[in-house]
Amino acid sequence: MAQMILKGKEMIRINPTTKTKIEYSTNEGRSWISRYNSSSCGDFNDLTDNSKEILGLTTKGFYYSTNEGRSWMKRS
Repeated sequence: MAQMILKGKEMIRINPTTKTKIEYSTNEGRSWISRYNSSSCGDFNDLTDNSKEILGLTTKGFYYSTNEGRSWMKRS
């Protein structure tokens, strides 16, 4: 897994200083926009894209997003 992934025309990353925040860029990383910011999932450690969803490994478990990281659900 990685701290940053490519999803379509977007780069999606874990914020380097605030690990509870997911950000995206549409200009090759020149600027970043917050997409998700909540401690309910814990700190994000890694991201991966399996083409149907984004998977995130956090300090509270394994989460997935089906809407480019706007919301996250815990995988049981």
